[in-house]
Amino acid sequence: MAGDQNKKHQTNIENDDTLTNRQGHPVTNNQNIRTVSNRGPATLENYDFIEKISHFDREKVPERTVHARGAGAHGYFESYGTAGDEPVSKYTRAKVFQKKGKQTPVFVRFSTVVHGKHSPETLRDPRGFAVKFYTEDGNWDLVGNNIKIFFIRDAMKFPDMIHAFRPDPITNIQDSQRFFDFCANSPESFHMVTFMYSPWGIPANYRMMQGSGVNTYKWVNNDGEAVLVKYHWEPKQGIKNLTVKEANEIQGENFNHATQDLYDAIEHGDYPEWELYVQIMSDGAHPELDFDPLDDTKIWPEDQFPWLPVGRLVLNKNPEDYFTEVEQSAFGTGVLVDGLDFSDDKMLQGRTFSYSDTQRYRVGANYLQVPVNAAKKRVATNQEGGTMRHEPERSSKKNPHINYEPSSLGNYKEAEQIGKEHTPKVEGNLVRESIERNDNTKQAGETFRWFDDWEKDELISNLVGDLSECTREIQDKMMALADEADKEYGRRLREGMEEAARKMKDRDSSSRNPLGNKDAEKAPDKAVEKGKDSNPY
Repeated sequence: MAGDQNKKHQTNIENDDTLTNRQGHPVTNNQNIRTVSNRGPATLENYDFIEKISHFDREKVPERTVHARGAGAHGYFESYGTAGDEPVSKYTRAKVFQKKGKQTPVFVRFSTVVHGKHSPETLRDPRGFAVKFYTEDGNWDLVGNNIKIFFIRDAMKFPDMIHAFRPDPITNIQDSQRFFDFCANSPESFHMVTFMYSPWGIPANYRMMQGSGVNTYKWVNNDGEAVLVKYHWEPKQGIKNLTVKEANEIQGENFNHATQDLYDAIEHGDYPEWELYVQIMSDGAHPELDFDPLDDTKIWPEDQFPWLPVGRLVLNKNPEDYFTEVEQSAFGTGVLVDGLDFSDDKMLQGRTFSYSDTQRYRVGANYLQVPVNAAKKRVATNQEGGTMRHEPERSSKKNPHINYEPSSLGNYKEAEQIGKEHTPKVEGNLVRESIERNDNTKQAGETFRWFDDWEKDELISNLVGDLSECTREIQDKMMALADEADKEYGRRLREGMEEAARKMKDRDSSSRNPLGNKDAEKAPDKAVEKGKDSNPY
């Protein structure tokens, strides 16, 4: 009986001659890519294929585009063996969650999104929260942010969004009018704008902020049955956010404050800790909801989909070398282990290719041989060449002359799959359309009403400061979204804009400032005015 129970929770049979990918995941099918029916079309989340073909593309022989500013630490994840009051095996066969008290080593990288590698850590910006689990089945990357939602719901718009948020290509200065131009014409962003222009846009540090997987994933049990899942990290240290005034004061003293805070806490033995919760929903479209569960601009209401604790994260070791471990660490939303799967979330589908591909460009085709990225288990691939390759991966081969599969001359073979594969039915025309349930303001209004008074005050002040320097067309679009979201929200924003318009009659407007810092354009003149004369030497 005990043997049957062990087999029930076993994933894939792996031997010394089993083929794996670079993450250490056993490859169970090396013959076919994943498609809608056996004739296609192919789906984008073919991680094994994309890793295989993109490495092949780079066999013959730069700062991150986003998330350049970061800090990191090592630690462990401890599983509870349950999801709420139920055995976690009811929902997923992933080994990392099965056993109570099981500890899995992790590396975590926190970051800001838009700004450069040495930018201040007090700027208004989402914070990245990426966790690499070194599981016995290979690596699992849970890549997310501190806010539970995002600006857009379709990956096609991601490059445009980042271009709009980053500095003007001519002046090289961040321009809040460019930010609001994009957001006003992408109304699905309004919920995220509401969070970002409130104090939640400037976390006090990395230890005291929440984390979220943002996208919708799936869990798959041993019978191949799937549920939709959302991930949430809740800090045991509490949550703290900053106003613009507080952030500017801190920035004037230390623009590395969050990196130092994390390093010092771990160095002094005050190990940061988070609890991991999941929200679970049956796999399906859920037409009874007023939002689509695959829409990453939406929050799943906690009263309908309770937070279920599944484990805890502890960070207890600082990096020994920043560049080797933090700068070269690489994460991808496609890096999943058996028992975890993709949903059809369109942002997730796009990120799954983009995240790993940008690492191949930035760190190199062999970025998964860098120790911080390498699986802490046996890895066996047929990949060859590429820049900075330092492991041939032939030590376990019966015949080192064979670097392909299939072969009858003695080489790696496919793993035997035990858990039943999840095979969702996909049906429909191939189209380029937005999801049907696309209410852009309801949850923004709910979030506004949930804010404390001081958070509402800061939100309105920050929005007025930047919007007042935008064109009237942009202002009108943003005020209309606020009116739609909540009457008080719209009224207060409109009143603030009218007051700002009266004050701006006698001066030139400029929107060239970091988000939320409405008087930043005065800084060049202040520098001249306050600078002290010096003699040449």
